[in-house]
Amino acid sequence: MLTSSIADLRKDYQQLSLTENDVAKNPIRQFDRWWSEAVSSKIDEVNAMTLATASSDGLPSARIVLLKGFNDEGFVFYTNYNSFKAKQLEENPRACLVFFWKELERQVRITGLIGKVSEEESDSYFNSRPETSRIGAWASPQSQVIKDRESLESREIELSVAFSGKNIPRPLHWGGYRVKPVTIEFWQGRPSRLHDRIQYTLEDNGDWKIERLAP
Repeated sequence: MLTSSIADLRKDYQQLSLTENDVAKNPIRQFDRWWSEAVSSKIDEVNAMTLATASSDGLPSARIVLLKGFNDEGFVFYTNYNSFKAKQLEENPRACLVFFWKELERQVRITGLIGKVSEEESDSYFNSRPETSRIGAWASPQSQVIKDRESLESREIELSVAFSGKNIPRPLHWGGYRVKPVTIEFWQGRPSRLHDRIQYTLEDNGDWKIERLAP
């Protein structure tokens, strides 16, 4: 009964279209267009994206993280370098990002190589965070098993007292990653499941090849 009701959930996408003539020649320019439209649409947490990683033996893992910047070099997010995702990225420095902006019936999928941003970039972003978030980066041994919630909160209180009235430096185990894309796909929902899919692929000479994919 439950399976049947789930199977009956459907939405016919009808808002917009996407053609090869519509898109920019560079995928970062195209992402910037869609990003601006998503921001203007007042989408809640427009920068939320799925980050998919895999270990060296192919074990996949995915979670939601927040985009904190993008430019021609790639797409940036921040995390604990001792976390499970970071360990997978150390073993296998490749990642996939997915944005789903359901209000615009759009999806962007970015696949690429990944590396840490500079210490200066990490310092700059860390110092822009609220004090509570900076203390949280020190307090949480991300992805590790902990005794209970109370132990985490006690550690937060201890650090709040220790850093009171002082500058809170960035922990060495915390910083940014940049996904440098090799493929970017723009997906626009269309009626009858005949969606528009435009894919950019980075070629050896640095140009981007633009192709349409079947839905």
